[in-house]
Amino acid sequence: MQVVSSSLSGNIRVIVIDNPPVNATSQAVRAGLMQAIEQAGADASTQAVVLACAGASFVAGADIKEFGKPPLDPHLSVVIHAIESSAKPVVAAIHGSALGGGLELALGCHYRVADRRARLGLPESTLGIIPGAGGIPRLLRLVGVEKALDMAASGKPVGAAEAREAGLVDELAQDDVRAAAIAFAQGLLAQGRSARRTRELPVPAFEPGVFDAARARFQASHRGQLAPQACVDVAQHDVSADFDESVAHCRERFRELVASPQARALRHAFFAERVATKPAGLSAEEAAPVRKAGVVGAGTMGTGIAMCFLNAGIPVILVEQNEKVLAASVETIRKTYRNDVAKGRIDEDTRQARCNALAPTLEYGALRGCDLIVEAVFEDMDVKRQVLTAIEEVLEPEAIIASNTSFLDIDALAAQLRRPENLVGMHFFSPAHIMKLLENVRGARSSPRALASAQALGKRLGKVAVMVGVSDGFVGNRMLARRTRECYFMLEEGALPEQVDRVLREFGFPMGQFQLNDLAGLDVAWRNRQSRLHRLSEREAACDILDEIVAAGRLGQKTGAGFYTYDDRRNRSVDPAITDLIVRNAERRGIRRRAISDDEILERCLYAMINEGARILEEGVASRPEDIDTIWLNGYGFPRFRGGPMFHADQIGAARICERIRHYASQAGEAYWTPSPLLLAQARDGGGFYAR
Repeated sequence: MQVVSSSLSGNIRVIVIDNPPVNATSQAVRAGLMQAIEQAGADASTQAVVLACAGASFVAGADIKEFGKPPLDPHLSVVIHAIESSAKPVVAAIHGSALGGGLELALGCHYRVADRRARLGLPESTLGIIPGAGGIPRLLRLVGVEKALDMAASGKPVGAAEAREAGLVDELAQDDVRAAAIAFAQGLLAQGRSARRTRELPVPAFEPGVFDAARARFQASHRGQLAPQACVDVAQHDVSADFDESVAHCRERFRELVASPQARALRHAFFAERVATKPAGLSAEEAAPVRKAGVVGAGTMGTGIAMCFLNAGIPVILVEQNEKVLAASVETIRKTYRNDVAKGRIDEDTRQARCNALAPTLEYGALRGCDLIVEAVFEDMDVKRQVLTAIEEVLEPEAIIASNTSFLDIDALAAQLRRPENLVGMHFFSPAHIMKLLENVRGARSSPRALASAQALGKRLGKVAVMVGVSDGFVGNRMLARRTRECYFMLEEGALPEQVDRVLREFGFPMGQFQLNDLAGLDVAWRNRQSRLHRLSEREAACDILDEIVAAGRLGQKTGAGFYTYDDRRNRSVDPAITDLIVRNAERRGIRRRAISDDEILERCLYAMINEGARILEEGVASRPEDIDTIWLNGYGFPRFRGGPMFHADQIGAARICERIRHYASQAGEAYWTPSPLLLAQARDGGGFYAR
């Protein structure tokens, strides 16, 4: 297949990249571009060039499969230099996304015309690297230092209108961007305008402290990540360096970062997500279309789930038997959309359409005609069984029912249904309309049609949907429960909440265990503990620090006090009263407290999770280690630059993990610390969760 073609439209030569699915700048594309631009330069009938792409997008990035491998000629920077050096004006016609190497390619063109819906960005920092083909020095010259830093270091793309305002784009196209670019090129020729090379533009004036301010900003927003800081370093170097030297410097830093552990972890995360969202054995063709959805239960979760459907353009029947709760839910939805309009996230027409697509009701019968219904009532087996039976009574035989449960057994919930094959689990994470992760749960009797429909719906809702099996807590919460256990045990043994939380944050989690509990509400954690009390070990049941704190009326941020105290702006402070409570609790129970090191805290938190993850793989609850890593990266704040718990385990090594598990077994007992057979086999054979 020819990935680059060239044809003449009057006196304008149109070069088209056609390398599906995203027109990545593979070696074949780069070689084709070099040949096409050389031909354009030698052709007397060509007076200007338009660079466009086939398919749904402009070039949406480099070929990530080439990262970490020996470079293949021609390098992208050489191709861009050839385009920029053309004596004939070159206009980029941008539609869809121009990202990474794609935007660098467009920056090397002399002018840029973009579709109004296009997105432009340099997301390399999200993969632990920096733009390696002159993206930063060219961006600096077009949009200025501050905007260039924001785009390169954050990795966030901008829309076409913002790009036009910043000077990145010369013209916005209403309809056919390729036709608009050809017309733009003809206008250049008519006006006698020549090639305008970005490399020859001066860097706009900037404030002296802009680089230090950027470093501080990205240190806070991208804690522990190397690439954003490298983007700032490179930009600061480039503003005073010769352009060619700047490009060479960028390339050198790119090579340095692409081989770093963070870049390897982030590349892994990128590919793991693509593997995890495509369950083996399920065909997308089996998925049933969801034209209308129902949500039963209008509490916090039900309200968020309803907004997920509305945001995706799916009409929703919202059922709640408590009229006040239903009214509060509807008002929450309306208020959220009003705020979205005020913040420019949606327009008034979109707000109105979403509100009109919501039908609140007190009657189950209104669900008739829904293609899929999500049950989102209280996390209690008996309550959910009653609701699921009531839902099934009013539905057509082919309608799919999903239970939004975070712990309960889907097979037990399906047991009393007449059509158990229609039931799946769809575990949304709170707040449901914001959190990306969706754990779809396959029951023993769930049909392939129901499972495929849940996966397809997750994608339509913009979720990262991962299929898991039935288990207490499925994958994410099951592993979290082991970490939580160790965190509370360490409070008994000598640690304090602020030390545990600091260690987890320094590792890269956005917040620690006890900050998370305070945010979610300690009453929520306490109810979860009470519901599972009969399944806990004797020591876990006796570890009642949480019970004491809740009994004191400290429910977390919402009451201004939990493990920490909070001011009106929810800024937290360490509370000596909690220290006293923890110390007294240990004294009352005859536990002698000791100093616990940061290393021990991190090992016990991580290794308990990793060991449980290995058991989850042994049991087939997760099919692949990629599933576990994707769940923890997208739902539990595991630092993306560490690749996920199972990838991180391979960096430590199974032998080391097993050694430390045996060490903690000598302290706490084998009931809590026994290496899984899978980890033991890896330690024996020198293997890992991933092929080396």
